[in-house]
Amino acid sequence: MNNAKVFVLMAGMTALFMGIGGAVGGQSGALLALVFAGGMNLFMYWNSSSMVLRAYGAQVVTPPEAPELYEMVDRLRQRAGLPMPSVAIAPHAQPNAFATGRNPEHAVVCVTQGIMQLVNREELEGVIAHELAHIRNRDMLLQTLSASMAGAISHLAMIAQWGAFLGGRDDEGDSPLAALAMAIVAPIAASLIQFAISRQREFKADAVGAQISGRPRALASALVKLDKGAHRIPMQVEPAMAPLAQVNPLSAFSGRGVLSLFSTHPSTEERVARLEAMEL
Repeated sequence: MNNAKVFVLMAGMTALFMGIGGAVGGQSGALLALVFAGGMNLFMYWNSSSMVLRAYGAQVVTPPEAPELYEMVDRLRQRAGLPMPSVAIAPHAQPNAFATGRNPEHAVVCVTQGIMQLVNREELEGVIAHELAHIRNRDMLLQTLSASMAGAISHLAMIAQWGAFLGGRDDEGDSPLAALAMAIVAPIAASLIQFAISRQREFKADAVGAQISGRPRALASALVKLDKGAHRIPMQVEPAMAPLAQVNPLSAFSGRGVLSLFSTHPSTEERVARLEAMEL
């Protein structure tokens, strides 16, 4: 998925936001929703990393606190041609990782306590290289913005549903049923857009991460372990933040066929197959 397609998807999410605003308050509601969306995206631009870290309960660590992890990130980021990101650890038993921040100069790479206890050194390098790939690809802000937009659309939809149940708007001839339909459909569509962005970015980060680490099979092996760990060990995190993680922290569900549209991540089997093909 190229940047133009991602821009179209984000524009579609903004249109959904305006659509619900219109269902709630007509033209003025749509305009207010557009202004709110712009303000929210600006806020997220400056505060994305702190909000994501707080959502995962993660804390930034210093070199003396995690010397081996810090050295590994430093060495791999040099290989990737990136400035040194902040390093954080999330106090979760589930093995996982994510990157956040508004740009490479203000990025954070975070791993859970569980992943450091599960994978070997080469596999952890593959995982960190994957997250550094997100930073190099400038995915972090996009994924955080899509997460915040999807969450806001869901909350606004609840307001629209209450408005429809209480009689809706009768100015301009709008139907309460139409407002209710918009309130139900919009959050589903927003989630589909968010998930589509996440899945395509994960494939790209796998490929670039394998190039950074030089060990595609190590990353593939780590993904299998993370997938199994996510099924076995639950993690409490907001669903809108789930696509930021390397594997889905909410049970790593990955459907097939039509159900795959509702998956936050590509199937682990397909990701592993693509990585193993890079060794050939």
